[in-house]
Amino acid sequence: MSGAIDIVCNLYTPLEIQNNQTGVDDQFKTQVRMTDAMRNGVEVEDYLRKMDRAGIERSLLIAVRAGDLRIRGSFEIPYERVAEVCARYPDRFSGLAGVDPTRGIQGLKDLDRAAREFGFVGAHLYPHWFGMEPGHALYYPYYARCCELDIPIMMQVGHNLIYSRERRLPSVAKPITLDQVAIDFPELKLLGIHIGVPWTDEMISMAWKHENVFIGVDAYGPKHWPPSLVHYMNTYGRGKVLFGTDWPVVDPERAVREINELGLRPESLSTLMRDAALKVFRLPPGRSGAAQAAAE
Repeated sequence: MSGAIDIVCNLYTPLEIQNNQTGVDDQFKTQVRMTDAMRNGVEVEDYLRKMDRAGIERSLLIAVRAGDLRIRGSFEIPYERVAEVCARYPDRFSGLAGVDPTRGIQGLKDLDRAAREFGFVGAHLYPHWFGMEPGHALYYPYYARCCELDIPIMMQVGHNLIYSRERRLPSVAKPITLDQVAIDFPELKLLGIHIGVPWTDEMISMAWKHENVFIGVDAYGPKHWPPSLVHYMNTYGRGKVLFGTDWPVVDPERAVREINELGLRPESLSTLMRDAALKVFRLPPGRSGAAQAAAE
């Protein structure tokens, strides 16, 4: 198998921590068992070495837009910051444009710039940060613009934890809420990430029903994935499930190791780890040195 593609990755360097651009507090870091060595951030170059050890060729970096910036506790990682990292390592990273529906027309112009100028390969949405389920009217112009730009959009579905005691967020995005969106925008590739916990079977039903709905298996250690999800990706759902980590929530070396222990069929494994992402995000098929080494 060629190098893996991680479709959900966050910038988590000392700079983002210094600028308060992570949205997580020390209690959340303890909850996800983050090591002391990681708590102050990991430089991009160090993360690339981690990707190499895991056999990950490319990661999709999120230019996060987490909530209305007029509300305390909201934050963003500027598109320009992610674009700069992607430009520095074009064979290893691609960008995802965070969506903030409260920015109206300016937000749509930002999305245009992200795709056309920065070369971002998709959009990203956190419904819980805005307290609006995926079918809310304010999102619809962004869905339409993604169709025009021919890029997919991913969003967290299922519940969300308490990332920071400063800002406790509601769980507004049950997977079934993707149903009407998928009907209204059949041309739009929709990805429900974070596996839909605790409604993973509901997420599977959405991906099975709609050819334009996919599942991102990030944010939860693979050894804890529900058996129904493993069965789906290994059989009739092959091609509808894409690998991700949600770094720094899940370490990529751990994720790849645990996936290899699931006993997936070879064709299911390669589709999960790489082939589906190439197709959904229309990524370049070239292989980095890390990917070549992993395949040898």
